[in-house]
Amino acid sequence: MKRNLLAIAIPALLIAGTANASIEVWNKDSNKVDFYGRVYALNYITDRNNQTGEGDKTTARLGMSGQTQVTDSVTGYGRWEYEAKTGEDADNETRYAFAGLNFGDFGSFDYGRNDGVLKTLTSYTDVLPEFGGDASDNDLYALTARTKAVATYRNSDFFGLVNGLNFAVQYADNGDNSSTRHFTKHDRNGEKRDSAEAWGSVVDWNVLDTGLSVGAGYAQTGGHKDAKAWSTGVKYDNNNLYLAALYIQGKQKYGWDNALTTHSANDLKTKGYEFVAQYGIDFEVGRLTPSVAYIQHKVKGASSYSSDAGLKGNDLAKYVDVGLTYDFNKNLQAIIDYKINLLDKDDIGARRALYEDGAFTKSQINGTTKDTVALGLIYQF
Repeated sequence: MKRNLLAIAIPALLIAGTANASIEVWNKDSNKVDFYGRVYALNYITDRNNQTGEGDKTTARLGMSGQTQVTDSVTGYGRWEYEAKTGEDADNETRYAFAGLNFGDFGSFDYGRNDGVLKTLTSYTDVLPEFGGDASDNDLYALTARTKAVATYRNSDFFGLVNGLNFAVQYADNGDNSSTRHFTKHDRNGEKRDSAEAWGSVVDWNVLDTGLSVGAGYAQTGGHKDAKAWSTGVKYDNNNLYLAALYIQGKQKYGWDNALTTHSANDLKTKGYEFVAQYGIDFEVGRLTPSVAYIQHKVKGASSYSSDAGLKGNDLAKYVDVGLTYDFNKNLQAIIDYKINLLDKDDIGARRALYEDGAFTKSQINGTTKDTVALGLIYQF
């Protein structure tokens, strides 16, 4: 980036107003750069003090997107986004970093850190105020969440011939997608992993501008893991009403990383169901959106794993979610989200969140089965 662009961008970020959802800091000679950001003040509250996952979850994000006109029909583009977390689990992450070319009706191609191709479908139900999005988990299902080193081709309106019919294909050669990683026999601590390539495709159709969309997708990896994922979804978004449903199924030859305390399970099979309903209510100032959802993901035969002998439940995640979102305007939003946890202490999902800690106590296991309330205030530009 040129120095004169930085000179414009930094003051613009400091004096940002609330008129737009992003800040245009450069638009000249067919080149455009926008900055955007978000501060999410968030806290989790459980029905017991000092339980697993309780406390401050505040995050801050900053991102940049840009485009340049190459010819009348070809546009170059790029995106970068960074997130910093606070609280006990303070950490930093580059969420997106990719660049590509858009060829109009002939589609677009980009490479870098980007969403896995099945995110097109998992995003149907990943719309709750705070919780949800369990299907977007590369540990369980291949190419469902952000991952590095992905090359993606996307096409909208099927080469300009069918309105609303979109498809994408993707190739990943990386070790960042957990479904492509496999522990070596000599290292169970994650220091040495074999990575594998992965590929996937998805198609979705916005049916005749009715608000109804349907989609299906498939992804798999090579190498040791031999992970596969199938998904289908449907959503309806019209007249303030939003309804969505998702089904996803996965299989991994050697299980997920850190799934078990001493070994991985052969031919580990998972499947999930997600259902969401929302309705927007407009006021003179602002908009209120109540939402309700049911989420369930399970693994086949949890009690057969020797490390988890005696487990009665196969559920990885199971809860009802009731939430409220109030948009003061496009820049300021308040949320409350209540996760009614239906996991039992003998479900494998109650322990899975603790596997990376090694040994864990009965109290910690009980803590993962408690209800959680999320309270947040979001400022974004």
